[in-house]
Amino acid sequence: MNKQSKIYIAGHHGLVGSAIWKNLTEKGYTNLIGKTRAELNLLDQQAVAAFFESEKPEYVFLAAAKVGGIVANNTYRGEFIFENLMIQNNIIHNAWKQGVKKLLFLGSTCIYPKEAPQPMPEDCLLTAPLEYTNEPYAIAKIAGIKLCESYNLQYGTNFISVMPTNLYGPNDNFDLEKSHVLPALIRKIHLGKCLEENNWEAIRSDLAKRPIEGVDGSATKEEILSILEKYGLNASPMAKSLSRQKETYTGKESGGLTNEVKVEIWGTGGPKREFLWSEEMADACVYIMEKVDFKDVSFPPAKADKGGVAGEIRNTHINIGTGKDISIKQVAESIKAAVGFKGGLYFNTSKPDGTMRKLTDVSKLHTLGWQHKIEIEEGVQLMYNWYLNA
Repeated sequence: MNKQSKIYIAGHHGLVGSAIWKNLTEKGYTNLIGKTRAELNLLDQQAVAAFFESEKPEYVFLAAAKVGGIVANNTYRGEFIFENLMIQNNIIHNAWKQGVKKLLFLGSTCIYPKEAPQPMPEDCLLTAPLEYTNEPYAIAKIAGIKLCESYNLQYGTNFISVMPTNLYGPNDNFDLEKSHVLPALIRKIHLGKCLEENNWEAIRSDLAKRPIEGVDGSATKEEILSILEKYGLNASPMAKSLSRQKETYTGKESGGLTNEVKVEIWGTGGPKREFLWSEEMADACVYIMEKVDFKDVSFPPAKADKGGVAGEIRNTHINIGTGKDISIKQVAESIKAAVGFKGGLYFNTSKPDGTMRKLTDVSKLHTLGWQHKIEIEEGVQLMYNWYLNA
């Protein structure tokens, strides 16, 4: 790429897309294209084809996707597989038709088997069953990898697939039903702090920015307390346990504060997750777009005993992560400290944990010349500061 190259960022308002846009701008790229959902419906095959034909971008970052946490993935299974297949098929196919020089497709490490070896190498793809709760999303992302790989092999395109670990950062989704675990915990624990301090101005301000199921800052206290309780925030001094739920209490009493508040978290807190700051993910993506081609990741295994058949080209995607993980309980405690919440954290063990561990093997990424810098403790504080000021 050169600084005047026409670059299309699909999903430029999202968590990763906005970070890629910022990274490119800071590096001096001046010809960026972004379209909102209202301007271009990526589910519309004809609209996407017309866009590529008229704009003719030279490079494409495919960061658009339907994403969500464990609840959303398990609830909206049809939407997750259909919409992600449509988005990526429309963009990748038209990128080939219009002669795009290079495309970067963003997937997810949920593509790997539920019982994958830890850390997860790229070569463990399609070696065992997937985690059930996010299987539709994972299958769509696997299809995207294979679409890029197949077009490269048949048509000579230069389409690269990258698999980010769990991401967090500016412009994240803080919807308590549909967000990923870290932004959801930040918001819940922040609201828990506001409740224990009886800070209704802050609570109403939060809901004014991000209503929960239509309940905004203008709602009555009773309506707000009801919706917060639905999502695991209980401010009742008399509520010493969540009835009819199996749970583990790990916090401490809130002393003389106005309210004793407890924040419910799904699962045991035992699963371990790897987290990468979204702006570092963007930096890795731009680095790969600038310096890595399909030929650099498409070496066939020399021997069948190395995970493949000699002569076959598979698993050309690249894991992007830190190579370090932390338990959900540890993340929650880190957020609690950053927020200044004094109440309790309750782990509702009647709810699913999901995969117990998802740590990426990032040796291929390191070999290609990129490594992360921001550790989770620093990232949590950066994330909370961003949330307060957004």
